[in-house]
Amino acid sequence: MRHPIFLAALAGGALVLGGCMGNDKAEVNKALDSVNAVDATNLSDIMLTVGDPREAVSYFTRATNEHPDRIDLQRGLAKSMVRAGQAEAAIGVWNRVLTMPAANNDDKVSLADAQIRAGKWDDAKATLNTIPPTHETFERYKLEAMVADSEKNWKKADSFYETAVGLTTRPSSVLNNWGFSKLTRGDAKGAESLFSEALTYDSASFTTKNNLVMARAAQHKYDLPVVDMTQTERAKLLYTAALSAIKQGDVAIGKGLLQDAVDTSPVYFEEAARALEALDAGGKRS
Repeated sequence: MRHPIFLAALAGGALVLGGCMGNDKAEVNKALDSVNAVDATNLSDIMLTVGDPREAVSYFTRATNEHPDRIDLQRGLAKSMVRAGQAEAAIGVWNRVLTMPAANNDDKVSLADAQIRAGKWDDAKATLNTIPPTHETFERYKLEAMVADSEKNWKKADSFYETAVGLTTRPSSVLNNWGFSKLTRGDAKGAESLFSEALTYDSASFTTKNNLVMARAAQHKYDLPVVDMTQTERAKLLYTAALSAIKQGDVAIGKGLLQDAVDTSPVYFEEAARALEALDAGGKRS
């Protein structure tokens, strides 16, 4: 698929070159090759950012078949595969990239990322261990933290998370991961602080809002935090708080939160209504 803007630019370039150079075909072809290179680069960038992931995989598959020695296209194929949820296939492509002369440590980090997404934690750890300590990037330390988490090496995980946060101006996702790590190991208060901090960088993340409600509920704090939320989000967060309360034995509070969720939701909230009915039925039987 060719982007129409680039086709127009290419056609315009051909007319201008033809007028300036007359019949010097070699010079014209050389200039057209340059325009084509810019066209392909821009199209690759679009495919990696706003294009449909499956279309991107198809595009880069064709491109790498035509130009197998282009490392930028191989990288594009691997990245698009990850975006399309094909982490296993991406691993093979990243391994191919690493055999190419221009491969670098960022490619190893990307391989480790694909390995983690595919659930190959031991392989990811081995890959990260091949990267020299002087390669200090946000992505590298984020993955190091996740691997340490998987091994329940909390001290190392905290150290890597802290380093990763310091290496980016957009730490919301890693703060969320760090908070979830704290929550799973029983530090709900620490998790609440990290989720709250994450929302200062990305106030629209519903996942972080939901995690924050869970962290507060783990401390028996069932009121919703003061964060920006839509009416639909409010209903869902009340539902999360309700389930947490019920699981912790605070059934009456949970029932009230379920009713609030049903009343708040702008559309019929089937899950909350069903849970409320189940509680009412259980109460009548008892």
